[in-house]
Amino acid sequence: MGDRGISNHSEVTDFTLVGFKVRPELHILLFLLFLSVYAMVLLGNVGMMAIIMTDPRLNTPMYFFLGNLSFIDLFYSSVIAPKAMINFWSKSKSISFSGCVAQLFLFAFFIVTEGFLLSAMAYDRFIAICNPLLYSVQMSTRLCTQLVAGSYFCGCITSVLQTSMTFTLSFCSSRAIDHFYCDARPLQRLSCSDLFVYKMISFFLSSIIILPTIIVIIVSYMYIVSTVLKIHSTEGRKKAFSTCSSHLGVVSVLYGAVFFMYLTPDRFPELSKVASLCYTLVTPMLNPLIYSLRNKDVKDALKRILEKKNTIL
Repeated sequence: MGDRGISNHSEVTDFTLVGFKVRPELHILLFLLFLSVYAMVLLGNVGMMAIIMTDPRLNTPMYFFLGNLSFIDLFYSSVIAPKAMINFWSKSKSISFSGCVAQLFLFAFFIVTEGFLLSAMAYDRFIAICNPLLYSVQMSTRLCTQLVAGSYFCGCITSVLQTSMTFTLSFCSSRAIDHFYCDARPLQRLSCSDLFVYKMISFFLSSIIILPTIIVIIVSYMYIVSTVLKIHSTEGRKKAFSTCSSHLGVVSVLYGAVFFMYLTPDRFPELSKVASLCYTLVTPMLNPLIYSLRNKDVKDALKRILEKKNTIL
């Protein structure tokens, strides 16, 4: 590299993940925190997928989407957490160039896919509450499969564009990424390139991802609220809202953390890392809890599985 710095991304062989700037003795505490949260992510999401796959009563569009949500949460947290935990014990804290590319690609792929999937779930709740008699016809297996496949396709296309744009930038002599994983924003700070075009394209990409998904969610819930308010019985209203509260909670947690992170100024990198921690680990941990604690069908399915086990034993 020498004094010339790194003039082209092909000369970069590895990066260093700076992680959290805390005293060395606190690394063990952070490691235990990451480990416990990640263990809950694994347990909650694998458990949720197992319940949905083993109970035939949950063979509905809502739980088909929920099973895919758990799959996505499981994998995008797995892209981040293991490497972050290894780096708490590593002196070099390095990640290879290809490893960084893979991490950015996979994380962007799963997080964008989750955004589109949540909008599909909002549409599902809209049909279930506003057109209950036509629900089974409109939310057919074919449509549900198309919505999920479309979510993965949009996630893949966006991730390919974002990753290819980021790693065609020229990087300066510093290889220290001020984050605990490879993300586009801290990688931008290492670049010697003119970022105007890059930022414009990134803004355009973010707009065509976030705006349509948020519009679908908001419009769906406007119709849902309007329909629910027309229900005369208090019990009927409560039941209708209860089917949406879990989804609304998941949407609020994810989008709240994402907006907080990307609206945090670059001069507060530690605050940005805390926000990133929320949607890379805390959100995947909370999603199965929100759906299991607030969902009678999931709780009943779990009871039936436990009763079967007790009978066998």
